[in-house]
Amino acid sequence: MKKIIIILLSCMLLVPSFGSFFVYTTFKLNQEEISKTICVQRKMVFNSCNGRCELQKSLKKYSDNEKRMQDNLKEKAEVIYIQNIALNPFKLVAPIKSRKAIFAYFDKKPISVSNATFHPPSCFI
Repeated sequence: MKKIIIILLSCMLLVPSFGSFFVYTTFKLNQEEISKTICVQRKMVFNSCNGRCELQKSLKKYSDNEKRMQDNLKEKAEVIYIQNIALNPFKLVAPIKSRKAIFAYFDKKPISVSNATFHPPSCFI
């Protein structure tokens, strides 16, 4: 079920980018009818247009509509950006003072010295 929803949402995101492709495809499917009925040059004997003028008009209309939609989205995004100003109340926290553990107290005299921990380097000749 998740895969179907993912595919459906992906297709919905990709459909606007294929808008001009859909306009061109519908033109090619109906090109003969468009060239006979709608084309400006349909009454000319040697018609080289074949309805391409209508294709250019519909593509221009689609691109203008797409630009208007993008401008509207930009304006809405700017309004949303301005309206949603997040205020984060930061508090100053006093730093935690750490106490170092002191293992050697120098207020008493040393009782003995341990020679077991100190080993001078042995020379290999």
